[in-house]
Amino acid sequence: MIVAAEASSALFAQRLLEHWKAEGEDVQAFGVGTQDMEKLGFERLGKSEEMAVIGITEIVSKYSFLKSVFDKLVAEAALRKPKVAIVMDYPEFNLMLSKKLHAMGIPVVYYVSPQVWAWRKGRVETIKKYCQNVFLLFPFEVDFYKERNVPHEFIGHPLLDEVSLELEDPKWRLLRRQQCGFQDDDLVVGLMPGSRRQELKNVFPIQLEAAKLLCRKHPKVKILILTAPTIERDHLLPYLEDVRIPYVVMKDDPAKMIAITDYVMATSGTATLFVGLLKKPMIIMYKVTWLTAVIGRLIVPGFFGLPNLILGRAVVPELFQWDCTPERAFQEMDRYLSDPDYDRKTRDSLGEVLTRLGNRGATKRVAAALKKYLDPVK
Repeated sequence: MIVAAEASSALFAQRLLEHWKAEGEDVQAFGVGTQDMEKLGFERLGKSEEMAVIGITEIVSKYSFLKSVFDKLVAEAALRKPKVAIVMDYPEFNLMLSKKLHAMGIPVVYYVSPQVWAWRKGRVETIKKYCQNVFLLFPFEVDFYKERNVPHEFIGHPLLDEVSLELEDPKWRLLRRQQCGFQDDDLVVGLMPGSRRQELKNVFPIQLEAAKLLCRKHPKVKILILTAPTIERDHLLPYLEDVRIPYVVMKDDPAKMIAITDYVMATSGTATLFVGLLKKPMIIMYKVTWLTAVIGRLIVPGFFGLPNLILGRAVVPELFQWDCTPERAFQEMDRYLSDPDYDRKTRDSLGEVLTRLGNRGATKRVAAALKKYLDPVK
């Protein structure tokens, strides 16, 4: 069983399925995932695009639906008795599911563990109780789990395998930009409105308004709208009806889309790590309901953007809730475009992110660690 309800987790799950297929391993998997996972033979009992929610009030509004998927997973687990369950991120849902699966005697592995080192550290005790192993993406997580005697393996970050040398090839980048209709000297600003419908509603209009201001001041600015795997083009169209700026909508591998941008306005999430690895100056935006924002700030008083969390300092601006306005977004982006020194220093600092994430090959290491569950010694 694999439960990958978030777009980023689903990408890592997809890479695992692709690895098994390439190695000729006949692994039958079911659970929660994307259409791309389904194309690889994965049986979807829950759809990532329908389950990706954020915030307390949003979760409450979809409680009945989420519970129906939860109950279906529990029932199918009891019926099929999978050799192992891989739960990914999505902590409130997956920790409750882990408890149920543990009671059935099904081994649970947490791949893409919650950021318990950053906030609500008590959840690590639940992980310790119900999960047989935790696959860690960040080197600095190791000591946290070791000190609490939680079984773990450091496998490195799967995103490293997404950032290929091709993406740094100027000729490849130039060709891809030309295919999008961009001129050599255009300044391409990427808009990443997120992988959830609520993020589209809350953040995308702000990004578009800020983009209008940028285009008005900087004639060479062109807009590239990066569509997440869980979002369809039709979901974007209502927001673009009255937009009169030069833009292109793209849906491709995230790394390939980010690589052809110069700057990015990104909704908070794993996508910001992608942007950081490719050293694109960005702003990180977070806007939810008022109640979720207040509670969130009490729980997470510091950084919420992954590049800043990883580096332990404010390398790129974070616009949280009340600061997440078109005017602030424009000001922060305009600073990159107007201040070459600030632009360069930001790119140099983002270059440090790569050094903090271990080595390539995370998916292979995950597959190797899962072998003992899938092929137990007789």
